[in-house]
Amino acid sequence: MVPRRLPMNYKLLHIFRNTPFGRETFLQSLYFCKTINASPVVYIPKTDKFLMYFANDVVQVNLDNSFLASPDTAHDHVLALFDEAGIPPRFYKPKNYTASTLPDISSQFDYMCSPRSISDLSSKISLGHLGPKVRRMIKQATFPILIASSVFKPWKSISVFFGGSSNAMNALVLGLKTAISSGFDLKIYTVLEKDDEQAYRDMVRDSDLGELVDQYVKEWCFYESSGFDQMLYDVPHDSLIVLGAYGHGVIKEILLGSKMEYIQSTVSNNLLVTGPNCTISLK
Repeated sequence: MVPRRLPMNYKLLHIFRNTPFGRETFLQSLYFCKTINASPVVYIPKTDKFLMYFANDVVQVNLDNSFLASPDTAHDHVLALFDEAGIPPRFYKPKNYTASTLPDISSQFDYMCSPRSISDLSSKISLGHLGPKVRRMIKQATFPILIASSVFKPWKSISVFFGGSSNAMNALVLGLKTAISSGFDLKIYTVLEKDDEQAYRDMVRDSDLGELVDQYVKEWCFYESSGFDQMLYDVPHDSLIVLGAYGHGVIKEILLGSKMEYIQSTVSNNLLVTGPNCTISLK
């Protein structure tokens, strides 16, 4: 596959945590951006909370104290990591404040990187726990959220979870976009519900994605309804998992129930999640 590199005009927002754990998450942002040809933009928080305004909601994000650790060294640490990655540094500075200690952070980004939780104590951040603020941001965001693994983990392929919903179709578009940008192999994983394999193939064939799927998808793996655990095991450990949230199918109400928590407690992969307000374009 010869990748059609997309222009470097996409921006990813990263909230920097000046700790070893935060360094791992930032390394993941840098790797993601370098792989898909995007630009990371870093916000170094000065206060323990901020607001993000979305079309239908305002999310107040409460950070734990680790995000404010060693403020005198945070900027230099970020610069050093940018330099190591060979990426020009870009920083985000809030222009507006709802209150003196409550900056307004723009939601006009193409991606955002988040650890598995950004509002709980670092000691509680682990596999199997997704912070409520992250859930809420995914539900409202118009951009995908990259949920980083606990430690820096390069990915070498893309795995799309496709359950047949409209948002699963959106995740497939995102997976294709990532494959085109990175040149990495793409596989689709589907747990069958009431339909047979052909019904899912027909969904894609009847959309505008059929030709791209034929060109970029290396394999489409199907599992019986009881095969969810086997599917998770079969996904390569060094693959980026792309999935949609709040749809029907294998990921029905995935962030409102236990599926996402279960996925996180079972795999250590990085996750790229699209919420119901995401509109993904291949441009």
